[in-house]
Amino acid sequence: LDLGANVNCTSEILFQYGVMASVLAEQISGIESPRVALLNVGEEDIKGNAQVKYADQLFKNAKGINYIGYVEGDDIFTDYADVVVTDGFTGNIALKSCEGLAKLVINEVKRQSQANFFSRMMARIALPLLKTVYNRVNPDQYNGASLLGLRGIVIKSHGNASAEAFYYAILQAKQEAEMKVPEKIKSKIETVLLEQL
Repeated sequence: LDLGANVNCTSEILFQYGVMASVLAEQISGIESPRVALLNVGEEDIKGNAQVKYADQLFKNAKGINYIGYVEGDDIFTDYADVVVTDGFTGNIALKSCEGLAKLVINEVKRQSQANFFSRMMARIALPLLKTVYNRVNPDQYNGASLLGLRGIVIKSHGNASAEAFYYAILQAKQEAEMKVPEKIKSKIETVLLEQL
């Protein structure tokens, strides 16, 4: 979070992203006390730009947020953090890089599996495993990006999204409405900000 909506974020906005995303993770993913981290160029306190360093202090001083510190890009897909906070510029680059890598891997597996008879036989044997991996990284299932901090629910979708991808985005919006996510985000923001006064 953020994947491209706001490319110029203040430290306060990064902090608010973490608060809002922790509510989303609790309500939609069912994660109790989600681990929130800031994306940075290193895990050490001395690393990072001024916005990230000050946001780090805001998180450290906040009550009610399970802040675990900095993470680097190679931790985004590990189980280290449930919420990774960044500005829209960096987040969008990370997202597009991951999408490109996924396409490369899928295309290379397809190409290599057709290289010769032995490859085709191995591909048939590995097909259940490959389907499981594909389903885990299938971008259609993760098409909708929630625009948090609004009074209503807005899910941003790719312009080239398939019908299946739109279906998943609509399911996400439905789930957020049923769980009253905007109201819970508002309440959490108010609580956390009041505790800082």
